[in-house]
Amino acid sequence: MVCLCAEWCGTCREYRGEFERLADRFPGVRFLWRDIEDDAESLGDLEVENFPTILVRRREWVLFFGTMLPQVGHLSRLIETFLEQTVEQSRNYVASNPERNAWQTDPDLAELGRGPRD
Repeated sequence: MVCLCAEWCGTCREYRGEFERLADRFPGVRFLWRDIEDDAESLGDLEVENFPTILVRRREWVLFFGTMLPQVGHLSRLIETFLEQTVEQSRNYVASNPERNAWQTDPDLAELGRGPRD
């Protein structure tokens, strides 16, 4: 679980505490906060146009990548939904439409949330 935000964004500053507290509710999920300016090099060519932008990954699959309303309840429901999926269901989900399929081959998404900082 990666949240892409910016320190200069008031909405992001307010959301960060809720995002970090949500990690306590889901101890089996790794939560990462990335500032798009401080971590610009690690984002590659990803375009982040709105905040917060969320990446949800299971194993090597990107289950979700996009903007989400800054209400932690929405993110919590998304996490619960993905945690209920079997591995096979996740595999089928990522192949179920062209957008999700494209996420799987995006090299910048493949690296996001991985690496020495993590």
